[in-house]
Amino acid sequence: MSLILETKNLTISFGGHVAVNRVNLKIPAKKFTSIIGPNGAGKTTLFNLLSGQLKPTEGKVFFKGTDITDLSPPSRTRLGIGRSFQITNVFPNLTVLENVRLAVQSQAGVRYQMMSHFKKYHQFEEKAHELLKTVLLEEKWDALSKNLAHGEKRKLEIAMLLALETEVLLLDEPTAGMSLEEVPTILQVIRNIKKEGKRTIVLIEHKMDMVLDLSDSLTVLFNGKLIADGSPQEIMDNDLVQSAYLGGLYDAS
Repeated sequence: MSLILETKNLTISFGGHVAVNRVNLKIPAKKFTSIIGPNGAGKTTLFNLLSGQLKPTEGKVFFKGTDITDLSPPSRTRLGIGRSFQITNVFPNLTVLENVRLAVQSQAGVRYQMMSHFKKYHQFEEKAHELLKTVLLEEKWDALSKNLAHGEKRKLEIAMLLALETEVLLLDEPTAGMSLEEVPTILQVIRNIKKEGKRTIVLIEHKMDMVLDLSDSLTVLFNGKLIADGSPQEIMDNDLVQSAYLGGLYDAS
């Protein structure tokens, strides 16, 4: 099994509170791993450590065997680690196509030229259209991003991450805040990306039916500690996991 992301004794404390406690995480390449756990388990904090938004109190983060613990979020993105947030992060006054085209252009190392017409970069626009098809937004290509529904903004954000040619997608509750009608579409987008088989996907999500349907493996956090990992069926049959979810009975000390 080839690992693409790994942590060793990863820990972060805020005052006297240990939010992530000596977590040894192993993420296999080109697989779909979901991180689950009750509210307050440390899932988003762990994502912040993986993507570089936070620096650990102790421990290490490795990408393809290389220590990236001290790298900034932009440096990790350039390496191939893309992160979505619970709050969407797009350019509201640009069109859907422009948002993705600029991401494609950035990945190609071509800076924005104020005096150059965008049609000069036709190849970037073609790539952007392809990505919008992947995330089921092609028909909205000329809409201003600020006018998109919440679920559509999440799809646009994913398209921008794909444009950066990220090898690892860290998706933090991609269905958060969506209406019931919007959820099936974002699920289809994630399935499309998984089916391509080009990327490693790491998901935080509370919707267990979604997690069980999509995941190759599950990792369970409780009180900042990794208490179980394995196949979806192994996790669902795990007594510690059931205790953590049903009654918080697991002693993490």
